[in-house]
Parts: sequence; structure tokens; C-alpha cells
Amino acid sequence: MKKVLVATVKPFAPKAVEGIKKLVEEAGYEFSLLEKYSNQSELINGVSDANAMIIRSDKATREVLEAAKNLEIIVRAGAGYDNIDLATASENNIVVMNTPGQNSNAVAELAIGMMVFQARNQLNGKAGTELAGKTLGIHAFGNVGRYVAQIAKGFRMKVYAFDPFISKEQIEKEGVECVDTAEELYSKCQYISLHIPSNEKTKKSIGKNILSLMPENAVLVNTARKEVINEEELIELMQNKKDFTYISDIAPDCKDEIVEKFEGQYLFTPKKMGAQTAEANINAGVAGANQIINYFKNGDTTFKVN
Repeated sequence: MKKVLVATVKPFAPKAVEGIKKLVEEAGYEFSLLEKYSNQSELINGVSDANAMIIRSDKATREVLEAAKNLEIIVRAGAGYDNIDLATASENNIVVMNTPGQNSNAVAELAIGMMVFQARNQLNGKAGTELAGKTLGIHAFGNVGRYVAQIAKGFRMKVYAFDPFISKEQIEKEGVECVDTAEELYSKCQYISLHIPSNEKTKKSIGKNILSLMPENAVLVNTARKEVINEEELIELMQNKKDFTYISDIAPDCKDEIVEKFEGQYLFTPKKMGAQTAEANINAGVAGANQIINYFKNGDTTFKVN
């Protein structure tokens, strides 16, 4: 009997676990759960005899994957998968999948919610500003970007987008104005919502040069990955541009310096919050289980990323 392991330092919601377990067992497979483990050795031991594994932000390193002698497939319950060593997975014939779209609305609502919170001076009792009539640029128009656009239009924001991998027709079909370059996007928009993945091309790609193009009272909203920000240049920019605000649902490595020097110019959530809703939690977990079952039964590799 094939064994499906759910391994999560940050546990799924109980309803998600129940849903995953039911699907796995009804399909005729063994279900195993590893939650709130304290070190990688527990993950290594847990996956040693598993045929499939579902993780969240857990690190599927070379050491973990090489210890998983029976592992055939690993599913990251979420869109990003930079926490998985894809090269090692491929070397060991392990299929890696993500669950695109399942967390998208949760992330989009958080991005807009943080914009509102910051625009109203973090509800400190002082007069703030409104989002209506402001310009919003969406950098990468995937699932999350589209949801952000839909919500922002409800706030009556003017929405632009840049994505070299999506056609102008697709973007404009959503009622969003397409621009030709990232530089044009940043120069047009007071708010930028960042949704690019973290990879060798994008790491530290958002820095002083492009951010300095933004107009007065610029706000950068990052619900993607902290690695895409050039933090040294971010500090320099914030020193020279006192009306610039950086909002993120994951604190940068330079958080302490920002907190010390730039009061009122930042907003960071206590931990990465984008997928932290009951709905997203359940959707992503159940999607992961279904993808594993479809792979075992039908060879379906629709969401394979390696």
C-alpha cells in the first residue's frame, strides 16, 4: 500500500487534514501526519518510507529527498516551490507539483487589506488617505495578480499591469491597462503590488533603480518573496525618499534597521500571512491530495514543476 505523508511545521487547519485523510484513504492509500516537528531529522525520518508527501513552507532539501527512498511525488500546497530542491528531486525521479490558484484570493485580499491599513495610518486615529482614484501597478499578472486587480477595481483604483509572459490581450480582457516594461509600470503607479517568483533572474531585482521611478508617496506591497528585494538598496532608497513606504507579509532581513530608522514607512506582518485563511488552507491541502491520487492512478502530471 502506498503511503502519503502530510508534513507541516505550520499545521493545516483540522478540516483540511480531515479532507486530505478522507481522500487518501478512500483511494486505498495509507495516510500519515507529521505536524509541528522541531527539526529536519524528524522530517527525514517521517519521509523515509513515504511514497508521496504534501508540504507547505517546509524545506525539502537534498538531505530530505535523498533519504526518501520510496518517494515518487511531492506536492507543495501553495504556488511557490522554492523551498524544494528541484534538481535533487529530478535526479531521484521525484515529481514535484504545486497547487496554483488555491491560495490566490487569500493573498490578494491580504495585499489590498494592507494597503487600506497603511493608507489609514494603521488606524492610529489620524486622518489618512483613500485608495479610490490612486494608481496601482501589478508586477506579474498570474492568479494572485488577477485577483488583486479585481478587488482594486472595486475600490475604484486605476490598475496597470506588466507581465512579459502574458499577452496584452489577456491582461486588457481583465479591464487592466497593460504596459510594455517594468520601468513604465513603476513610473506610472503610486502603489505597486509585487507577485514575481523568486529565482536566479529575480533575486534582488527590485532595488533602487526601479523603485526610484515611482511617484510621490509611493507604496511597494510585497506578498511574493523577500528574496526579490535588494535590501541594501531598499535602505538607501528609504533614506533618500522619506515618503516611500514598504509593506510586506514577510519581514526583510533588514527589518531591525528599518524599524529603527524609518518610523511610518513600513508595515510587516508577524509572519508570512498570505495563505493564512481557513479557505486557502483547505483548498490547497485538498488539491494536493487530489493531485497525488490522480498521479498514482492516472499518471497525471498537470502541475509538475520540475
